[in-house]
Amino acid sequence: MDDKAAVLHDADVAFTELRQSIAGLGDEPMSRVMLGTWDTRDILIHISGWHREMIPALDRIARGESEPYPAGTYDDYDTWNARFVAAKVGVKPADVVAELEMSHRDFVAAAAAVPPQYFGGDGAARGLIDGVGPAHYREHATQIRTWRDSIGV
Repeated sequence: MDDKAAVLHDADVAFTELRQSIAGLGDEPMSRVMLGTWDTRDILIHISGWHREMIPALDRIARGESEPYPAGTYDDYDTWNARFVAAKVGVKPADVVAELEMSHRDFVAAAAAVPPQYFGGDGAARGLIDGVGPAHYREHATQIRTWRDSIGV
């Protein structure tokens, strides 16, 4: 498997792990605060937000632009996270999960359009995809599983 195929495969495997971490959670438990001030719903919203925000960056990489986004744009990720969550206040958990599914598909499709040379070593696409995709999914899947184990849901 070449670097590009491996990165895309890992994104799908890690996404499955994230989906498994929320499997069977109903609206009430998904809306319980479990990480700082966030509930599971908020975690999923912010993941979708990063998907949507990074799709244009992947498009720029695919076009061969030197920077996927201007330096410093996302340095204050807490503000971005809060913005993503605030934009979805009141959205039902089932709709949040549906958006997560769609945004993941769109993110992976944008990644698949990036030429293979940007996936090797420390290629521009590799780090961006891992940070928004597999590493991010696994970080939050672990937090959700730990929380679920602690409360027995």
